[in-house]
Amino acid sequence: MIEDTLKPPYYAVIFTTQLSETIEGYYEMAEKMDELAKKQDGYLGVESARSDVGITVSYWKNLEAITNWKNNIEHTEARDIGRDKWYKKYQLRICKVEREYGFEKK
Repeated sequence: MIEDTLKPPYYAVIFTTQLSETIEGYYEMAEKMDELAKKQDGYLGVESARSDVGITVSYWKNLEAITNWKNNIEHTEARDIGRDKWYKKYQLRICKVEREYGFEKK
């Protein structure tokens, strides 16, 4: 699903991953984190695509909301498991979105 109701300015957290050989429990935890993130103050939405390289972009009202999500205890525990078990590599980028536009064929 493409988020198309956001109004700039807002922030995007781009989480790019390569999974390791061991992914048992990964998808369940990813779903749990998606549900938990939706409950965080300042959360605006998410888009995700997974193949050889996974890309998840979450959208946030401000940097404080991103920091609060980063410091959420359940998110911290999931991140630690991910580093230990699921991820071969990941990169995280935080960007301020100042402008956007799109297209939809009807």
